[in-house]
Amino acid sequence: MKAVVVGCGRLGAELAYRLFQRGHEVAIVDLDEKAFSSLPDDFEGRFSEGDALNKDVLRRAGIEKADSVAVVTDSDILNATVGHIALTVYHVPNVVVRNYNPRYRPILEAYGLQMVSALSWGAQRMEEMMYHADVKAVFSAGNGEVEVYELAIHENCAGQVLGDLVNYETCVPVSVTRAGKAMLPNPRLVLELGDVLHVSATLDGVESVRERVCPPRRKE
Repeated sequence: MKAVVVGCGRLGAELAYRLFQRGHEVAIVDLDEKAFSSLPDDFEGRFSEGDALNKDVLRRAGIEKADSVAVVTDSDILNATVGHIALTVYHVPNVVVRNYNPRYRPILEAYGLQMVSALSWGAQRMEEMMYHADVKAVFSAGNGEVEVYELAIHENCAGQVLGDLVNYETCVPVSVTRAGKAMLPNPRLVLELGDVLHVSATLDGVESVRERVCPPRRKE
């Protein structure tokens, strides 16, 4: 893969180096030449110093032949603009941009860009972990708006019907594993002690399942 990373801060440097280690052809762009010092000494990608809004800078980085572009500066406006240019002017097949400030997410969404919002995702994951330790998120879609969670069936809900535990507007069962064998869930399935339930849900959706599936916390 030929990749261009715009922004050589901590995130950009880490991303560029990971891609390089996997054998991809990587170019990295930054306005400040000193930023390239963040990269490990054995990084052998292409450096392109200058303004990412300058077409000559992007062409030197190889954007015209790029398979993928990641725009990860700390400016959401710049990320949106460069991402949009990569998509519409250079027709890069895969463009991903960083959302630095959640307030600017609507701008990135308006451009139809793939987006990673580390702040929003990180805050939500920490919030989830603060509720119950026995509910694990095993897959995250988008920026965490919908995730797949794993819940163990305890004595308090063994014998109950799956469909009675789930609000299908905010939570959809994905699988039930029983004695090591996974099955597609049926709303009429009677749950047994030791079953492992996977659900796709919003944060509100999984919280409603938590309240029914997980044993109540002990109060001191």
